[in-house]
Amino acid sequence: MSRKFVSIFAGRATTELGRKIAEAYGKPLGNSSVVEFSDREFQPSYDESIRGHHVFIVQSTMPPTDNLMELLLMIDAAKRASAHKVIAVIPYFGWARQDRKDQPRVSIGAKLVANLLAATGVNRIITLDLHADQIQGFFDIPVDALYASSLFIDHIKKMEIPDLLIASPDIGGSKRASAYAKRLDCDLAICHKQRSRANVVDSMTLIGDVKDKNVIIMDDIIDTAGTMVKAGQLIMDNGAKSVRAFATHAVCSGPAMERIQNSVFEEVWVTDSIPLRKDASPKIKVISTAQLFADVIHRIENYESISSLFK
Repeated sequence: MSRKFVSIFAGRATTELGRKIAEAYGKPLGNSSVVEFSDREFQPSYDESIRGHHVFIVQSTMPPTDNLMELLLMIDAAKRASAHKVIAVIPYFGWARQDRKDQPRVSIGAKLVANLLAATGVNRIITLDLHADQIQGFFDIPVDALYASSLFIDHIKKMEIPDLLIASPDIGGSKRASAYAKRLDCDLAICHKQRSRANVVDSMTLIGDVKDKNVIIMDDIIDTAGTMVKAGQLIMDNGAKSVRAFATHAVCSGPAMERIQNSVFEEVWVTDSIPLRKDASPKIKVISTAQLFADVIHRIENYESISSLFK
């Protein structure tokens, strides 16, 4: 399809990233607006014709739930405005940690969100570093699950860190950390945590030798930063020369910023899938995903391989 019929819009949660993606693609960000009512209900609208267009809507779905609702309304508005196809670009797929029924009488939030998106009639989903890969199977439409590794690995190589070792902050992330260690040709360590309830780590042990190593902890989400900070301290206590962290999504709720600032980390690298809080720690550095998403949009429009971006 001609670029003339490709339109990129952004929800209010990720307007700046949407603008960067549009610029990297070679088009201005589309004009849209949101009317807010006194009861805090809102109604998004498109301020230009999108009839017959391929419409890409950039919006992360982190809390508050208004962000998810705004994305759903924007998809619905695009379908009703006779868009040919509607593609949701969700840099951070919220609710992804609720991917299974791990205790009695709980919801599977990720599946519910998938059902809501499907109900709007969206044609495709593009997202980054899903917390659980099986969420792709919750959809009956194409899901392009991108990987931040394509950005992080190049950046780590340019840093030229000697005596490098990759670590996972928990057992669940060991597969991810192992993939990074293999690509970077270095050793691997794993932190094993035990917790009694969400966001509270009771104890942690280290598997692997980190003595005299410059360690990078790899993770997908920084929420309260409790696990990551505890893992960093444990690694330094076991003789590491330095510790850094790379994580895709900077949710950074509650005491996260204070914990990171007071931690042993030299620096913490994240992507712009979620805008940083105003009180962000100076230790946090951002790598933009705009060019990655723009390349994927270009490949979708030209029916080119997306997987080749990550080989």
